[in-house]
Amino acid sequence: MFYHFYELGHAAMAPARATAESMRIAYANPFNPLSYTALGRSMAAGLEVFERATRRYGKPSFDLPTTTISGKPVSVHEQIALSKPFCDLLHFQRVLPSGHGRDPKLLIVAPMSGHYATLLRGTVEALLPHADIYITDWKDARMVPLSEGSFDLDDYIDYVIEMIRFLGEDTHVLAVCQPSVPVLAAVARMEEDKDPFAPASMTLMGGPIDTRINPTAVNQLAQDKPLSWFADNVVMQVPWPQPGFMRNVYPGFLQLSGFMSMNLDRHMIAHKDFFFHLVKNDGDSADKHRDFYDEYLAVMDLTAEFYLQTVDTVFIKHSLPKGDMMHRGSRVDCSKIRRTALLTVEGENDDISGVGQTHAAQTLCSSLADGKRGHYVQPDVGHYGVFNGSRFRKEIVPRIVSFMREHGARTEAVNSNSPAKSSTPKLRLPRRGAQSQPKA
Repeated sequence: MFYHFYELGHAAMAPARATAESMRIAYANPFNPLSYTALGRSMAAGLEVFERATRRYGKPSFDLPTTTISGKPVSVHEQIALSKPFCDLLHFQRVLPSGHGRDPKLLIVAPMSGHYATLLRGTVEALLPHADIYITDWKDARMVPLSEGSFDLDDYIDYVIEMIRFLGEDTHVLAVCQPSVPVLAAVARMEEDKDPFAPASMTLMGGPIDTRINPTAVNQLAQDKPLSWFADNVVMQVPWPQPGFMRNVYPGFLQLSGFMSMNLDRHMIAHKDFFFHLVKNDGDSADKHRDFYDEYLAVMDLTAEFYLQTVDTVFIKHSLPKGDMMHRGSRVDCSKIRRTALLTVEGENDDISGVGQTHAAQTLCSSLADGKRGHYVQPDVGHYGVFNGSRFRKEIVPRIVSFMREHGARTEAVNSNSPAKSSTPKLRLPRRGAQSQPKA
């Protein structure tokens, strides 16, 4: 019933939000003399903060109409390449300049952890000049009717395998955070089946491969509670009149509450600063705040079966690093991976997936030759900085692009946007068989 009360509360606030927005417009209207006074600007700022704090944020758009290739802007057309009940595969089709040649084909697997795939807008934008990009656009579970059936971790792995096969040979895959585990499992299953469409390379970024290593607050919560606690306390039914009415879900607003509480003081300071930016007419700073929170506060529900299976498999039982993870009745054996090159990327200050958790994939892929491995820890960034921001663009992107080009088919022409080989810092190669021991 908690979900129903949440919806009721949101609906009850609708008149107040509408009133606040109309009053804000009145106070900010240039024909209103008060808009030029500190009082008028303060009133407009306070009303906007209230309205934004109580609204429901819809799914954002990628809004990437262009990119730059060979120093020139080119058009980008976003289209659905493959549609599934719980996910659309989006393709960012670029209008390439003549003689450009073929760029690596990259599947970005976005996290299904409460936020939409647009959280990786910066990731896509930074890689667009260098790769032909596809991304998983997971659907809000409350918008999927019960008639479409269930969706769990096994289905997630099936989706990844199907999409890799759909894209064909010489596909590279990149997983950000949560999908690192199912992507690694999908590649292991494809390699074990000797699938000719197994990806040329996979890049795992800030993923919880082995959460026993440097456990964070998120990892500790899962360890302190039995699975039954999660099923009883955070699984709820979608209320009417949503399309997914009566579907059991882990609501996005609960996930958001958890993320917000981890850095509550930072969010409160950000909103206080936003108020003063508005009062001072600092439009640039206010716009940055709006852009960030329009994305951060837009959340989606997860199916209960996917959420509970992920918590149990990844965070409670640690099934993958222990060699106990199953997919459709078969054990996931990462030692079967021999053809797909592996790059792992971590953030030095990551408070979601601690340093070493993603690197654990290198130990699990024990059959990979040293020449097919790469590992990099980005200094001075947290979890978000692993896949977004200036350091991601300057330090991490060149390494990903270089790794894909090294382990994929040769391009037919040189992309002048690609980092020069001599200027790309070398990746630190982990020792094969080196064991990452969990901290006590």
